[in-house]
Amino acid sequence: MSDKTTQPATGSFDFDLFVIGAGSGGVRAARTAAATGARVAVAEDRYLGGTCVNVGCVPKKLYSYAAHYHDSFKDSAGFGWNLDEAPRFDWATLRDRKTAEISRLNGIYRNMLNNSGTTLIEGRATIADAHTVVVNGEQHTAAKILIATGGWPFLPDFPGREHALDSNRIFDLESFPKRFFVIGGGYISVEFASIFNGLGSETHLSYRGDLFLRGFDNEVREFTRDEMAKKGVNLHFNTTVTSIDKQGDVYHVLLNDGTQLEVDCILAATGRKPNIDGLGLENVDVALNVDGTVRVNERFETTTPSILALGDIIGGPELTPVALEEAMHLVRAHFGDGVVGGLDYTTIATAVFCHPNIGTVGLSEEEARTTCDSIRVYTADFRPLKHTLSGSDERSLMKLIVDDATDKVVGVHMVGDEAGEIMQGIGIAVRAGLTKTQFDLTVGIHPTAAEEFVTMRSVTRT
Repeated sequence: MSDKTTQPATGSFDFDLFVIGAGSGGVRAARTAAATGARVAVAEDRYLGGTCVNVGCVPKKLYSYAAHYHDSFKDSAGFGWNLDEAPRFDWATLRDRKTAEISRLNGIYRNMLNNSGTTLIEGRATIADAHTVVVNGEQHTAAKILIATGGWPFLPDFPGREHALDSNRIFDLESFPKRFFVIGGGYISVEFASIFNGLGSETHLSYRGDLFLRGFDNEVREFTRDEMAKKGVNLHFNTTVTSIDKQGDVYHVLLNDGTQLEVDCILAATGRKPNIDGLGLENVDVALNVDGTVRVNERFETTTPSILALGDIIGGPELTPVALEEAMHLVRAHFGDGVVGGLDYTTIATAVFCHPNIGTVGLSEEEARTTCDSIRVYTADFRPLKHTLSGSDERSLMKLIVDDATDKVVGVHMVGDEAGEIMQGIGIAVRAGLTKTQFDLTVGIHPTAAEEFVTMRSVTRT
């Protein structure tokens, strides 16, 4: 099954692999390594499943589903539905059912580890030396130590920052805020702005830059801005928080442009940093990159070869599927056939679950213009069929970016319903290096929004 020459020496160690962190990447690495016959342990001091399961993608997507019902109830009238009573949203029901689902998933992760033969140790792990980890005062030795502790919310320093919640704490509010304020311009801020707006809050988003979602395609960013504004999200660009003052149960927010807001809840979604504090890295030679992430080579080895790292802490795309894929490559390199590399970070599809959704894979138009000698851009901006009866003025955007020299589709972007679901299939095509001609030869599924990706024939610009 595996090349014995790549297996670590096991005789003098308690374990072949000791994983710190039972998030998606850590659990996948542990289970996959255990399947090769390696002796594996995992230490976790918080919750099984990591950020994604507990305070990230899973609860966020559940809340996003809940928020979409606002538009669905409204749109249904155009299709003949008559809601005699106005729909009423109960925050406690959503919150508590989400909590129950996460508890179920925690149990699944525990069972997966136990069934794989992995030893689960509950407690905070610290690295004592290149082959020793201490948990709950007990030493464990390992041929390889894997750091898979993920990221942690970062809050900037400003007057009143103690009144702001981070994304770890926003899911379990005691009561639903009638007025919601979010600081930041990344995935988390735009998603929660859409969620609380959809659930019924008066919602404000403040971002210090000209436009949120830096790094995404500019046309996508502008289109999303306009659609979110149409849905009622109050956007404050080129602004920073001067101060937050609490008076009773109300928070008074002052922005640097003089805007004053009264809100009931504040989320600071101002970025994440590697969760490596207190791990004992000062006891070993583990170099960091300029941005504070852990430096690794193509084998996911740090500057101490027996200490490995993957996921959010190494500075790649902060996405659960990336950590999962990195885990597979890491195990193959260290416990499998020894093959390294092969993970293409440039063709990873992703979605932003704001309303409407964003789906994207490959290069933005701006990146393509610096990478390719010449490009062709195809766009479709249209009112979806659903909204011809719903009466909604929501629009969708689809975009193909083609390298003119090779005809390869190097970037695909969408803003609209189910963009993430649609982009998964498109991601396969971009990863495979398909050309625009091959897209054109594909027969579309009618009537769907997705068929636009294989029916765009007119060049929008070059």
